[in-house]
Amino acid sequence: MSESIKQLDISIMGREFRVACPTDEEATLLQAVQLLDTRMHEIRAAGKVIGIEKIAIMTALNMTHEFLSTKVEGGFDIGRIQRKIDHMNSTIDAVLQEQTELF
Repeated sequence: MSESIKQLDISIMGREFRVACPTDEEATLLQAVQLLDTRMHEIRAAGKVIGIEKIAIMTALNMTHEFLSTKVEGGFDIGRIQRKIDHMNSTIDAVLQEQTELF
């Protein structure tokens, strides 16, 4: 069953973008746009970073750091778990690559 894709016009820091999004993920994407726009405005308002590209990079760095250091109830470190999953995926990909070379 194929998902329907919708084109959305979004605004981040006053700049307009058109993005494709599965219809059932529209609400989540709009939340992400709002969060990103808010964080970028906060960094610009602090006055320490000038230029839209630098603001975007600093925002991405800050949000990525928050993501990697987030812990959920029960003490699960999401960032650590994600890094383990990434490492396992790399290991699996390497093993599968060796297998395809056998044939």
